[in-house]
Amino acid sequence: MAIKKPTTAPVKKPVKAPANKVIAKKPVAKKPVGRKPVAKKTATAPIVIDVSSTTKSASSMLDKAIDLIKWVDTPFKLFEVILLASVFFFGYFAWDSRTVILNAITQSSKVTNLKEVNHLIPVAVSLQKDLEAVSIVVHKATLAVNTRTTMLSFGPKGRDNELDGLNSSLFNKDPIRNAAIIGMLNGEVVCNKLEATAGKASEWETKQGATFFCRGGIPPEIGDFDGYVSVGFKTEPADLSVVKTRINLATAEMSQ
Repeated sequence: MAIKKPTTAPVKKPVKAPANKVIAKKPVAKKPVGRKPVAKKTATAPIVIDVSSTTKSASSMLDKAIDLIKWVDTPFKLFEVILLASVFFFGYFAWDSRTVILNAITQSSKVTNLKEVNHLIPVAVSLQKDLEAVSIVVHKATLAVNTRTTMLSFGPKGRDNELDGLNSSLFNKDPIRNAAIIGMLNGEVVCNKLEATAGKASEWETKQGATFFCRGGIPPEIGDFDGYVSVGFKTEPADLSVVKTRINLATAEMSQ
């Protein structure tokens, strides 16, 4: 009896899965970082101040002042220096305010707006009573010849004829009064303390007890100037705005 050999099934070789292909990535190109150029600071040239010239000019002026003091060795020379200084100041003041003065001269030469004395008296009496002033003085002005004429004056006791008809210069060596006149030419009521007596009218007002003054042009409009009223007080009023308004009303009434 023949023995059959067992048949073995053929062994199947395992099939290898195909390997995944690796895709090589391209390297990312880096963008070059652009650097802003650093702005170079321009060197500024140092400012050179010529101190020597300034010092020399100051020292020369001081030397001239010392020489002038040494030169003034007599009362006559002192009077001469004061006179020349006053003339220089008045000339500079007139030149600096030439436009205002010229316009006022042109306007005032056309017609005189100041009323007669008998019409000015009741206005001055009312003004003194309302403001409780110690003095009222009304001046007529003529800019073309730089003169003023006192029309009337009132003191604590009433009408005083001492200053009637007094003629004096409108602009003089008193800088406070000169500045007040320029202010009145510009339509202002100017108030200030009495620093110094610059004439007979100022001396009279001081005797009445006035230490503070307010001046208003007649009429009160800008550029039209035929005179002014000076109101004196013992002390500075508490409300100057009320005082100025009342003076403007009075000066308008004093003009035609």
